[in-house]
Amino acid sequence: MKISVPVSKGIESFFGTRDENIRLLERNLGIRSFLRHDHIEFEGQERSVERARLIVEDYQTLVEEGHVLTNADLNNFLRVVTSEEQTTLRNLYLSGRQRSFGKKILAPKTPNQRRYVEAIEKHDLTFGIGPAGTGKTYLAVAMAVAALLGKQVSRIILTRPAVEAGEKLGFLPGTFQEKVDPYLRPLYDALYDMVEAEKVEKLLEKNTIEVAPIAFMRGRTLNDAYIIVDESQNCTPDQMKMILTRLGFNSKMVVTGDITQIDLPGGKRSGLIEVCEVLKSVEGVAFVHFDDKDVVRHSLVQRIVRAYESYSERTGIGRQMVLRLDESAAAPAGVARVGASAAVEVPDA
Repeated sequence: MKISVPVSKGIESFFGTRDENIRLLERNLGIRSFLRHDHIEFEGQERSVERARLIVEDYQTLVEEGHVLTNADLNNFLRVVTSEEQTTLRNLYLSGRQRSFGKKILAPKTPNQRRYVEAIEKHDLTFGIGPAGTGKTYLAVAMAVAALLGKQVSRIILTRPAVEAGEKLGFLPGTFQEKVDPYLRPLYDALYDMVEAEKVEKLLEKNTIEVAPIAFMRGRTLNDAYIIVDESQNCTPDQMKMILTRLGFNSKMVVTGDITQIDLPGGKRSGLIEVCEVLKSVEGVAFVHFDDKDVVRHSLVQRIVRAYESYSERTGIGRQMVLRLDESAAAPAGVARVGASAAVEVPDA
């Protein structure tokens, strides 16, 4: 089937850098496109070309209303709307309410990112689980910065296990802080992206923002704090229990991890896998699961993640890392399980 969609001036931006957006549309919908003088022709299955027509019309409507979509944002939106038939470009864009996070103004780019932000707002303990590049840590840091600047908490604590990613770095020179900083660098990167460098330095000096390995958390009670536990797949079960029980009054905790990238030595069981089983029936805990469609880095990263998942399924490698919460018993009222294969938000009692 072939249809023509009238287009107006400026439609060229829809095509993206080196036509990457239109190629994504063609690839995901299985169609071919041809740009004419005043219209685009789509050729393919009726359902697919009709879907393409709706996407182009939504884009033109948003532009006419004065909305500005960057090429990166549009590319991310197109990945979602071409894979989820019930999602429209217009609704996806408008539902991602922009928020101010320090010097950044951000909006969730995928439905799961939106669920993640909403879960963090509604729950004191939220787990963000999924592959690299899905914004788990970045959005958590953004929410923490917004809470600190809004005086909802008095400090931010960023922590992660000091585990090497499959290699031995040996002796590292410098003070103890200089030895552990390389392991914590991703948290610093997100922080400096949200807040001016000078302000970050002052907040670090005053311990208003604390970045430390999980080992430093033992014996503490973290009141009036926003706590982010990053790379939690590298926590042992004992470490996971220890850090979760640090949660004090007027505090929030966000735990992020990717169960396909466990670096624990000697086949040790990941505390992240265990905690999903242990806390699945605990009221007030939210689990948000991301997948390859939520990857917001280079488009190649999404395909890499998908290829590794396919390889693991074919070869059976990494079966310990496969988490099937959808096969577990249904959670009782008050327990939120959110994500691609998980349940619907249940409001707190």
